[in-house]
Amino acid sequence: MTHEFTPRITPEITPSLEELQAQERRLVFRQFTFDDAWALGSLLVELARERQAPVAIDIHRAGQQLFHAALPGSAPDNDAWIARKRRVVERYGASSYLVGSRHRAKGTTFEESSRLDPDEYAAHGGSFPINVEGVGVIGAVTVSGLPQLEDHRFVVEALEQFLEKYQGLR
Repeated sequence: MTHEFTPRITPEITPSLEELQAQERRLVFRQFTFDDAWALGSLLVELARERQAPVAIDIHRAGQQLFHAALPGSAPDNDAWIARKRRVVERYGASSYLVGSRHRAKGTTFEESSRLDPDEYAAHGGSFPINVEGVGVIGAVTVSGLPQLEDHRFVVEALEQFLEKYQGLR
């Protein structure tokens, strides 16, 4: 069965570094509990099901997997991509898409200039830091299964909805 993903935000111009950095400054948690991981993961699953998005979803905090779901159309390879993108967030404290974009802005690629094993690290969109006020980055929420910009936008959209609903972000 083929699933077609219709993004809520149409893919247009690639976001600038400034836009990506602004997302990270804005999408900060007051706290991040086990219940928050469940609620955020469940929201991502709900949005993915509405769109028939063939994704895998993962939330890690302090080295522990707190949430994982694989939707129809996803594959074991998505879990490998999740791990690689999450390692970028854990190492750099920034979204995997922003890290890759910073390298592209310098006229190079992450793979060429980071000197990190590409089997372990992927600066492709879809993993976003869980940043807690006064604490810093404590984990990552990651999606894999769509083109990288759409993975990134999907996570950002869910974070915006979650933070507005549960933590009063506007």
